[in-house]
Amino acid sequence: MPLISVILQVNGEQREVTIRPADTLLYVLREKLGLTGAKPGCLNGDCGACTVNIDGWPMKSCLMLGIEAVGKDVLTIEGLTNTPIQQAFVENFAFQCGYCTPGFIMNCHSLLQKHPEASDGVMKEWLESNICRCTSYEEIKVAMKAALETREQAE
Repeated sequence: MPLISVILQVNGEQREVTIRPADTLLYVLREKLGLTGAKPGCLNGDCGACTVNIDGWPMKSCLMLGIEAVGKDVLTIEGLTNTPIQQAFVENFAFQCGYCTPGFIMNCHSLLQKHPEASDGVMKEWLESNICRCTSYEEIKVAMKAALETREQAE
C-alpha cells in the first residue's frame, strides 16, 4: 500500500506524518506520533479507551482513519493540561487501573464543552460510550458533576 505524507493538527501543533491511507487515527497517534494516551482496547469502537477529541467532539480513534483527520483539530489526553475534568478525576478517585481513564477524560472534556449544564440523563448517555471494568462508574459521575460545578463557579 502506498505511503502518503499528510499534515495533522494535533494538540495545537501541525505535525507532518507519513501514513498509509488505511492507517487508523489510533495507529497514527500511537505509532507515528508517539502519543500513547489513547489506548487500544477493543479496536472496534465498543470500549472508548481510544477516545480523542475531533473538532471538540469525542471520537473513537480506532474507528477513524488518520487521513480523515486532515484539516481537523485533534486533541489527545497529552494536549490537556490542568482542566477541571482532570482535577475532578484525581480528587474523586475516578479511576483504578487507569487504562480507560484517558478515554473517559476526553469524553467528559467534550461533554463539559458541549453541554456545560448537562443533566444526569445527558451525563449517563455520554458515559455509555466508554467502558470501565474496574470502577462502578459512580466515581466518574461524581467527577463529572464536580467538574461541571467548578466550571459554573468560574463563570
